[in-house]
Amino acid sequence: MKNIKLFGILFIMAAIVGCTDLEEDPVGVLAPEGFFRTEADVEAAIFGAYGRIASERLYGRKLVLSIQLLSDMCDIGDRGTPARRQQINDFNSDANNGMTSNIWPYSYSVISACNAAIEGANIIDTDEATRNALIAEARFVRAWMYYHLIRLYGDIPYVGEFVNDPEAVATISKTSVSEIYGFIIEDMEFAWQHLPMTHPDNVRTRPSKGTAYTMLASVYLTMGNWQQAYEKAKWVIDHAAELDYGLVDNYQDLFDATKQDGIKEHIFAIDFLGQQNGGGGENDDLMGPITGVRGADVVGWSVSVPSMLVYETWDARDYRKKVSFADSMIIGGELKDYTFYEDVPRPHMAKFHRFPGNANQDTRYSDHNYVCFRYAEVLLIAAEALNEVSGPTAEAQGYINQVRARARQWPTFTSDFPADVAGGLSKDEFRDTIMEERRLELCFEFKRWYDIKRRQMGDEVFKGANSLEPHDNFNSGIHYLLALPGDELDRNPNLLPQNPGY
Repeated sequence: MKNIKLFGILFIMAAIVGCTDLEEDPVGVLAPEGFFRTEADVEAAIFGAYGRIASERLYGRKLVLSIQLLSDMCDIGDRGTPARRQQINDFNSDANNGMTSNIWPYSYSVISACNAAIEGANIIDTDEATRNALIAEARFVRAWMYYHLIRLYGDIPYVGEFVNDPEAVATISKTSVSEIYGFIIEDMEFAWQHLPMTHPDNVRTRPSKGTAYTMLASVYLTMGNWQQAYEKAKWVIDHAAELDYGLVDNYQDLFDATKQDGIKEHIFAIDFLGQQNGGGGENDDLMGPITGVRGADVVGWSVSVPSMLVYETWDARDYRKKVSFADSMIIGGELKDYTFYEDVPRPHMAKFHRFPGNANQDTRYSDHNYVCFRYAEVLLIAAEALNEVSGPTAEAQGYINQVRARARQWPTFTSDFPADVAGGLSKDEFRDTIMEERRLELCFEFKRWYDIKRRQMGDEVFKGANSLEPHDNFNSGIHYLLALPGDELDRNPNLLPQNPGY
């Protein structure tokens, strides 16, 4: 059991329930040569990886909730929620935390599925273009999963090929973050070469060339390679028409599950199937109830709730605030403001709870496509990277102003806020403007913690005078990384040392 749990090597749990746009059939794999015969078999393994991502352990709750709670935008609401969530939020988790001990093995099972698909693609009889496209998709998903893992845990084991013998990795050691970034970049460059510009039916739950370069731009931004981040984002912007990318007119449409399939702003998304449960947590989306209002007619659990300062410091003229918050709800058949909320009387998140599509009454098992990358972020990446290279140029300002122009567009009128970014800002001032724009534009979308980490803003945002969610115990020498799961260290001491401070 010990090695199977660590890497998910001997099977792909593929009750493939994560992508409405994909063919869905159960798949079990013992070894590539025993299963892969056709292109469809390879696709089944890739779809199995998507199915694992669209699970309670990853994009249905544990992974994305952890990323939310680590940030300064999402606090614990109901303090009766399990301690494992409060520990993540309050920066006092340890190696036995129940969130991280689930994220780790499920992430490696995604990676294992991708490695199996790559191995299978090299076995089947097909033309090189088809083979490379299948490999490119699997390599993209693998790199995307590693990108999450290294930002959360730091140095981790890197498994880059399918492993038939669990004993071969029983004593595997960690690989450095810098080395894994190298592997991620190689995977993304291969993906860009061999993925299509678009998919049939405008599917956004499978990667394209634009997806690969968008993620590369994000990776280079995180690494501080500003020139490469700008160049990759600029390629996406320059090819937006061919890729069918752009900003949607109504910001609310991005978070309406009935409008998300094929929406032009989505670059890559994780797709849940409404009211379907694949078993074992697959396709179980709980972020609606997790962020919804306890005691409302459409009931929620009030777990992840922004602090009052997040709400109060956001100008009400910005349409994004209206979309992002539920500051009134139907309670007992009447519309009541947040002061009447049962347990946590402050505005809650609305992005994942307001329009869940085909879902349970409490919005669980939603039909949401959870966006991983969207075009607005590409514009902001280009602006941030260009500022670091050349300062606050008119081009960089223009990218932010496209995002702000959309934020002024209410359904029935145009607001005067946020105003366009004016000239005359210093490089540092423009950088601060970009980070604030990312905080608002991408709020609650599992981005803010990674921004805090890469810009080393923890002391400022958790201990500074203007902190939205104060945590005096935040320690930059410890808390930019989670603890490595203790049960994994017990099984394989070669994963030691534990991350500092745990």
